[in-house]
Order: sequence, then structure tokens, then C-alpha cells
Amino acid sequence: MGFFLEALIGGLMTGMLYSLIALGFVLIFKASGVFNFAQGAMVLFAALAMARFAEWIPALLHIDNKTIGNILAFIGAMGVMVIVAWVIERYVLGKLVNQEGITLLMATLGITYFLDGAGQTLFGSDIYKIDVGLPKDPIFLFETVFQGGVLVGSEDLYAALIAATMVAVLAAFFQYTSTGRALRAVADDHQAAQSIGIPLNRIWVIVWSVAGFVALVAGIIWGSKLGVQFSLSLVALKALPVVILGGLTSVPGAIIGGLIIGVGEKLSEVYIGPMVGGGIEIWFAYALALIFLLVRPQGLFGEKIIDRV
Repeated sequence: MGFFLEALIGGLMTGMLYSLIALGFVLIFKASGVFNFAQGAMVLFAALAMARFAEWIPALLHIDNKTIGNILAFIGAMGVMVIVAWVIERYVLGKLVNQEGITLLMATLGITYFLDGAGQTLFGSDIYKIDVGLPKDPIFLFETVFQGGVLVGSEDLYAALIAATMVAVLAAFFQYTSTGRALRAVADDHQAAQSIGIPLNRIWVIVWSVAGFVALVAGIIWGSKLGVQFSLSLVALKALPVVILGGLTSVPGAIIGGLIIGVGEKLSEVYIGPMVGGGIEIWFAYALALIFLLVRPQGLFGEKIIDRV
């Protein structure tokens, strides 16, 4: 039972990180009807900005305090992501209002390759380290219940708590604020939202800035765990099965879907992996997403869309 709980808790913590990235997909889709393939590239770009600014700013300003250096680097990286959001709205989405969904999808693919190239040009292509002070030592839980206790990585635990807090705050923002309601109105109908005075360009800058903030936090967490490298964008793509499972329009679905994927990956790798030679973590999420596409394409909490012709 102790070993099972260890795998279960590890899966829940990983799943919460998946949920955080998936939330970026859901926010943009709900606000603009665009499936944003660039979210993984945004995670990488934001992490690169944070890692490099954490080196450059203390050296430039002669700051020895790591905490102050990280705070300034975070502010600088967030400023970069806001600029990216403004550029995307001004020169891409603003030109494609009321276009077909496939057109917007292809636009986000173009943004993906642009961000990948721009990140390498501006920040370099080496592997960089992000050190924000997350503890690395393991923690043993339930030592009085199970012999040896349940081993939990303290870095994973803190990362999951940060991700859970972010998810809760963003869900509340989307549901209960006037800006969140405006975002939902824009998602339903661009022209109708404009006709009642909702400024489409400002809303899109806000939602892409929020997605950039989510990408930055996710990039810091994953960069702290794995190092900032170009494979980080592939890690972020693990959120694709999460949004398929939970539903493209559902914030709770992103949370539940991430937890299901995280727990399923860990438990299948631990208990089924030895029977089939391992590697289940690589494809489990995508296989589960494929099954859901066949059985329930709108996901667990997604809206069922019926087009009448």
C-alpha cells in the first residue's frame, strides 16, 4: 500500500503540472475559439527568458541576492510575454477576425515556429538552469503507518502546490470577474461581442498575456526540474491529451484531465510497465486521448456542439 500511495501521489503532482499547462490551451480556446498549438513554444520561450534574465540582470545591476535577481528576472520575462501577446494580437489574430477555425489553427502553428526560432536567436540554444530555491530533498510521509514511509520529492510537492494555487486563481478569475465574462462572450461570438462594446483587441491581448503568465510559471517549474532546453516544448505537448480528455472549453476539465493523465501514467508504468517492457509513460496519455476521441469527442466536461445545416 505504501508503494501504491507513493506512485499515486507522484502521479497527482505530475498531473497538476499538466493541468497548469492545459489551462493555457483552455483559456485561449474559450476566449478566441483558437486551439493554440503555440502553448508549448510559449512555455519554452518564457522559460528561456526567465533563465537568461536570471543570469543577465544580476550581472548587469551587480545584484548578489538571488531572490531579488529572480524576482526581477520574473518581472522581465513576464514583460516579454506581454509584448509577445500584443504582437500576436496586432499582427496575427487582429488580421484574422471571423476567419475559419483552420485558418486560426495554422496561424498558431506559424507562431510556434516563430517563437522557437526567436527563442534560439535571442537567448541561445544551450541547456540553461533555473534556480528559484525549490527544495530538492525528499520527504517521507506516513512513517508511522507504513514501514519506511512514503517517499515524496519535496520539489514536486512544492511545484504541485504552486500549480494548484495558480489553477484555482485563474479558474476564479475566468468565472467571477467582469473581464472573465467578457472573455467568455468573445469566445461565443466575436461579432456579437464587438456589437455590445467589448473591445476584441484588448480582450485578446489580456487572454494571451494570461496564457503567457501560465506558460512562464509552468516553464519555471519544469525548467527547475529538467533544465531549460528545447525538448521542454515537447513536455508541454503532454497537455494536449489533457484538454482532449477534459474538454476544450472546461477549466474544471483541464484540472480533472491532468490528474487522470498524471495518475494513469505513473500507475501504468509501475504496474503494467514491467510486463510489456516499460515506456508506457511516453504513449499512455495519447492512447487514452484517442479512446476518448472515439467514444466522447467533446471530452468529460466539454460542450457538445451540434451544427444544423
